Amino acid sequence: MTPTLRQRLVQSAVDLTLASGWSQVTMARLAAEVGVSRQTVYNEIGGKPALAEAMILGELDRFLSVVTDAFDRHPDDLVAAIENACVSVLELAQGNELLKAVVSATHGADTELLPLLTTHAESLLAAAKQVVGERVAAYDVPLDVHHREAAIDMVVRVVLSHVMQPSASPPETAADLAWVASRVLPDAG
Repeated sequence: MTPTLRQRLVQSAVDLTLASGWSQVTMARLAAEVGVSRQTVYNEIGGKPALAEAMILGELDRFLSVVTDAFDRHPDDLVAAIENACVSVLELAQGNELLKAVVSATHGADTELLPLLTTHAESLLAAAKQVVGERVAAYDVPLDVHHREAAIDMVVRVVLSHVMQPSASPPETAADLAWVASRVLPDAG
């Protein structure tokens, strides 16, 4: 399938960010890379903040696909699905060059992207919690809606925290999160 103009623009922005840093990404440079006018870039994407969000949400799609796959592999065991999803996400994060560029930018002047993963991560959190919530709904979870949503929120936020600043290997972190989930969801199946 041929990528849409929007997909081409976002991928070019990722490539430029990896090659030169986010501060060097301009709408004019992006237009030149893709072979369209600067106005076309603005019409398709909006401004640079919208481009940054599109890049982050595009990467989020990759992460959420491994979450979906993990739940598909464990349709009868929610705790195993959570563990597998966590390890898959954390392993993907280790090799994600855009994520490395965003996090390492904190040591230089390129700090515009980092808030999209930390203090202004509403879009990212909402999308992740929706996908995880939809997957968890397929299991017999012995919690009311409010507490189930609180548990999902906690897991998503903790995983994001470990994506940003790992404290152990992906399998170790995932095992710890699965242990917590097993205590909160003892009868989940």
